[in-house]
Amino acid sequence: MKEIQIKNQLETENFGLALADKLVPGSVVALTGDLGAGKTTLTKAIAKGLGIQSMVTSPTFLIIQEYKDGRLPLYHFDLYRINDEDEMDELGYEEYFYGDGVCVLEWADRIKGLLPENTLWIHIKYGNEENERIYKIDKYTGN
Repeated sequence: MKEIQIKNQLETENFGLALADKLVPGSVVALTGDLGAGKTTLTKAIAKGLGIQSMVTSPTFLIIQEYKDGRLPLYHFDLYRINDEDEMDELGYEEYFYGDGVCVLEWADRIKGLLPENTLWIHIKYGNEENERIYKIDKYTGN
């Protein structure tokens, strides 16, 4: 597991831009962290790095928002309201996870058992300073 200290929003954006450069079709990025930790902020930076021009907002009530105006499609999931992995079947999640775009999932721990083995996990924790965050980055290795 790799740990990165992010001191402010500019560093969050730079991290997201750099990460977006490495993403390929079928990439799945799983984000976890407390409310307000910065999952959506990081997702916006990844979207910017993918060349998404649309306004990126958290799809809390929609569960998934699709953005197709970048170098790769971005499928942004907010799983906060998902109570059971079975609910993901109704969304056709496999088409997204194994498709032609990039999936970024907020609250990804709610569906841990459904995620592909190559999922990139980013656990966001509050740091000691007001805007500081700690990213704990890991590759998912199975259930």
